[in-house]
Amino acid sequence: MTAQPRLFGADYSVYVRIARLCLIEKGIEYHLVPIDIFADGGPPTDYLAKHPFGRIPAFEHHEFSLFETSAIARYIDDAFEGQQLQPSDPVHRARCNQLISIADNYAYPHLVWGVYVERISKPGRGVPTDEDKLAAALAKARNCLAAMSQLMRDGPWLVGEQLTLADLYAAPMFDYFLMTSEGAELIRQYGNLQAWWTRMALRPSMAATKPS
Repeated sequence: MTAQPRLFGADYSVYVRIARLCLIEKGIEYHLVPIDIFADGGPPTDYLAKHPFGRIPAFEHHEFSLFETSAIARYIDDAFEGQQLQPSDPVHRARCNQLISIADNYAYPHLVWGVYVERISKPGRGVPTDEDKLAAALAKARNCLAAMSQLMRDGPWLVGEQLTLADLYAAPMFDYFLMTSEGAELIRQYGNLQAWWTRMALRPSMAATKPS
């Protein structure tokens, strides 16, 4: 049994990166245990004891094990000392949770899978872009950015004056999205989001978790 948390996953994963960002922003040393769910044959059989759905990340701290990124992120914030990543005010906490839900349900499928994968990942593997799928994803990405920009308003972070789990959730998704020319052009239409991204991208935690 060790006091140092163990995070199971791969550095290319958006959701593993979210958990890593939480750990680093809290100042917690941790051990990343490599798990590649896209390996031939899928993840190791014994990994399914940690995550029965075979996805990443999974998390262990002492004898406590956990899967699902939203649960892991909130546990990290609640169980360890350091900067609080969830607002204490109920209104701001609700807004933080709303933005996390937007990231999960809209930003991830459209910004990452719909735009980044179609424009960069697939061509990089010799697979042609599905232009119809890309166009549909860009329309939904535009709606996603508009909603997030409206909710953010004029604060430095997505939920006002404080860096929260909402920022740490969105950042890895935006990082992939903004590798595309379409993403870089689209974010310029939302000045508050562009300024947010500039601040977020400069954080040491982002550099420390950059996919290899």
